[in-house]
Amino acid sequence: MKTSRIFAFALTLIVSLPFTVSADDGRVVLVTGANRGIGLEFVQQLKAKGFDVIGTARSPAKATELKATGARVEQLDVTDAASVAALAQSLDGVAIDLLINNAGMLNREDSSLDTLDFDVMERSFQVNSLGPLRVTQALLPNLRAGEGKTIVNITSRLGSIELSTGGLYSYRTSKTALNQINKIVSSELASEGFTNIVMHPGWVRTDMGGAGATLSKTESVSGMLGVIDNLTTDSNGKFFNYDGSELPW
Repeated sequence: MKTSRIFAFALTLIVSLPFTVSADDGRVVLVTGANRGIGLEFVQQLKAKGFDVIGTARSPAKATELKATGARVEQLDVTDAASVAALAQSLDGVAIDLLINNAGMLNREDSSLDTLDFDVMERSFQVNSLGPLRVTQALLPNLRAGEGKTIVNITSRLGSIELSTGGLYSYRTSKTALNQINKIVSSELASEGFTNIVMHPGWVRTDMGGAGATLSKTESVSGMLGVIDNLTTDSNGKFFNYDGSELPW
């Protein structure tokens, strides 16, 4: 094999390696919904490891804890096309190695047909399903420029059709849709060396998860970062639990 061909082969291997959280080599991570809960914990842990982190919030002026991490803070409403476009413009030329689509919402009031609110359900799809897709599409040039080429969509085991026990119409169905979106994107971008996964964070003690949840934010995010650290291109398109086990569709 000629030297030039060897170099090209090696370069292909390098650029297709998934993101690793064990090497703080100046790689850039963007986390949506980073002003509280799991998103804020992602930023805090990644900053502690030395990574360059961009955290988004709908109201940056109110995101005091996020600002205190030292992360770059950007405004983003994932349901607003103009806001997503403005983020892409603000980050023009910035290579992003890892995108964590974390922003989400949960409506607990639609656990029966009698209580189903279609306006809220549409909002849930805008946030939980279309939001990550909008952000991924808008930031694709940034992700293509990065070395990590990794996209993590925070989903839920409640989006698993096989595990479904009913209730929570909008949350379950919007997360199921996100799982399918991830699968489609993972197929499209596989040839470029991307790794796209959906991941369940566990039942976490946050405003969304409630005080009775079984996991702390620290435990959940530490587990998820461990999963991310061990991703390979063979992980592309899969549905993981925060502990690394695979979940059924």
